[in-house]
Amino acid sequence: MMDTTTIGLLYSGVTLILLFSGMPIAFALGLSALGFMAVFMPSAHLGSVAETIFSELDNFTLLTIPLFVLMGAAIGKTRAGADIYNSLNAWLHKVPGGLGLANVFACAVFAAMCGSSPATCSAIGSSGIPQLVKRGYSEGLATGIIAAGGTLGILIPPSLTLILYGLASEQSIGRLFMAGIGPGTLLIVLFALWVMFKYKLERQMATGRDDAASQAILEDENITWHDRLSALPRLLPFGILIAVIMVAMYGGWATPSEVAGIGAVGATVMVILLYQCYRPDDIKTILSGTIRESTMIMMIIATSFLFTYVMSYLGVTQKAATWLVELELSKWVFFFWVNVFIIVLGFFLPPVAIILMVTPILLPALNALNIDLIWFGIVMTILMELGLITPPVGLNLFVINGISPDIKLKNILLGSLPFIGLMLLAIVILCLVPGIATWLPNHFYQGG
Repeated sequence: MMDTTTIGLLYSGVTLILLFSGMPIAFALGLSALGFMAVFMPSAHLGSVAETIFSELDNFTLLTIPLFVLMGAAIGKTRAGADIYNSLNAWLHKVPGGLGLANVFACAVFAAMCGSSPATCSAIGSSGIPQLVKRGYSEGLATGIIAAGGTLGILIPPSLTLILYGLASEQSIGRLFMAGIGPGTLLIVLFALWVMFKYKLERQMATGRDDAASQAILEDENITWHDRLSALPRLLPFGILIAVIMVAMYGGWATPSEVAGIGAVGATVMVILLYQCYRPDDIKTILSGTIRESTMIMMIIATSFLFTYVMSYLGVTQKAATWLVELELSKWVFFFWVNVFIIVLGFFLPPVAIILMVTPILLPALNALNIDLIWFGIVMTILMELGLITPPVGLNLFVINGISPDIKLKNILLGSLPFIGLMLLAIVILCLVPGIATWLPNHFYQGG
């Protein structure tokens, strides 16, 4: 008979080996759980696997996932990213680094409708990166803006990552969405300030040079008021859709699941009316993409529930929680090492796997140290944003490399490094001023 610690280490090791082998996340978690269930648990539990999974998936909140995925798939099928980017550029071109700022804000707007970081990178980057390079921005800055801006997709509501964290930690999805607004705005401001500073630096370095890139960055773009006003109709529908979602959710008119339905219907109607995506092939592409991604996510959720069920039955979760508490680390020392642990996991695993595997283990220790779970969920999300732009599995880096194959991956990585520093700075600021994340949900949910 093995002790709980040995079983826990073996369970974690087998799961990580399966994940690193390239096996889909859902199959890796499920296979590991079933294997340890067969070896270490009574055989009767194998017969109740379907019932266990069904009981966990029988949750009305889970409806938000396919609906928000449908919303993102509908928006992603169109030229919405290019329209948002061009419209914002028309109004920001007079600001130093206005073209770069347009990309940052376009990523934020698209993320608020899509909720997917890779989709945001692809939609905005396919138009934004060529224009940035054409206007003399360095390849590193151009790709770094999109890589970092794309990460806003998992923080700015509606966010699938926050939904999954809410399910794993049994926290209110509405509170988490509201808590993401302040930190999301903070990151947008930090990114914008860096873009303005870096643009001025590159423009200053270009002075006196006669190469094409230097001449391009020194050249002023001529956009008239007619161009600005004509750009508004392309931006207005997205603003209205976001406003309706925000008012419905934060005004208390609808639950997150109902808001997801409003967003899905609104986005579908918008792409049909504005972008003529009414042909059978268009609708098929949107629906098939929604079904594939939703099925993938729901499979991961189902097998992660089974994974944590086995871990809890074998006492691994309780043993790990007891060990963490018995370390008697101070609140901030514990928080620091948890941050390091999540960052390291982010190098290799996607956010979905990290949330569903790690959150149940950390919850008892977080509660024991009186760490606000809503606040920690936002910090954890930012940490997982780092994983999207750090090798070896930085998904956003490879998305950008795919849409801009002429730019070396090294330049993309170097351009992303300052934004990694800005994300870490944002976490420090949230530690010093936690109200940035907690004030809104506490204010709107008083007594809740």
